[in-house]
Amino acid sequence: MSNGQYLDGWREEKRSAWLYRILSDAESGTPRQVLFLELARAAEEQAELWAAELAKAGGTVPAAFRPDLRSRLVGWLVGRLGIVPMRSILSAMKVRGMALYSPAETADRGHGGGERHRMPGGGSLRAAVFGVNDGLVSNASLILGVAGASGDPAVVVMSGVAGLLAGAFSMAAGEYVSVRAQREFFEYQIGLEREELDQYPGEEAAELALIYEAKGLPRAEARRLADTLIADPDKALDTLAREELGLNPEELGSPWTAALASFGAFAAGAVVPLLPYLLLSGNVALKGAAVATAISLFGVGATLSLFTGRKSWQGGLRMLAIGAAAGAATWLIGRALGVALG
Repeated sequence: MSNGQYLDGWREEKRSAWLYRILSDAESGTPRQVLFLELARAAEEQAELWAAELAKAGGTVPAAFRPDLRSRLVGWLVGRLGIVPMRSILSAMKVRGMALYSPAETADRGHGGGERHRMPGGGSLRAAVFGVNDGLVSNASLILGVAGASGDPAVVVMSGVAGLLAGAFSMAAGEYVSVRAQREFFEYQIGLEREELDQYPGEEAAELALIYEAKGLPRAEARRLADTLIADPDKALDTLAREELGLNPEELGSPWTAALASFGAFAAGAVVPLLPYLLLSGNVALKGAAVATAISLFGVGATLSLFTGRKSWQGGLRMLAIGAAAGAATWLIGRALGVALG
């Protein structure tokens, strides 16, 4: 292995240890705090091994570890949003322990202060970024296509506003229907579980005991815990929904919240290529729309790299290339139509 590979290994383990301490702080006062501290210690030990190999190869070990921009951003978001919304990003950064935050495992109520800012579902942050990207690419393509066909700024602005509103309302309506249908399905499943609990509490207790036994509890302790939970109908239903169905009854999702979030995300992206036409005029507005869209596309791609583990500049350039291809295609089509119909 080369010195660069040894150094990369050292940095990755030091980054993991740094993030584990952030997670430990977010889980202060819970058993998970100890887990993340142990993982941080293990990562530090692994970093020391990499450092030793680097030294043997004649390389220089940095005097101190400085987390990169991505790590600092993720650490800040964990402090603001909590761990659950960030679990896919943390997994992409090779942070272990995220399986603890599956829907069936998030029964704890006393998490760290950051959990007060929890978003409605672990995929919400990623969905918001994709919503912004959809609005950005679709409205930029529309505006460039109309600009290619007609040089009239009023027509371009009218088309851009129409595209923003039509796309945002379409996204919101689709998200509302989707979340509403999902919520009704989950409520139906929970309703069936409630009926079974009322009619067959003994059988439900036995099923719950089997689940706990499969997780490693001794049979007698699993049965005792199941009987204790079943004795309280509300707690029993909550536990059965989590353990048997993999659902968190408190986080089924609000259709209106999802619709408004989808509307806002799409509109936030769609307004970017439109703003230059509202603030500037002539060819300057067209160039401004292209530049603003390009910068935003790169930023969206760099943000999406948080979920993929790729380098931010690679994600940014890839998204920029995709958006540029879409915009160029619609501009050329619009130009051809403008000439043909003009």
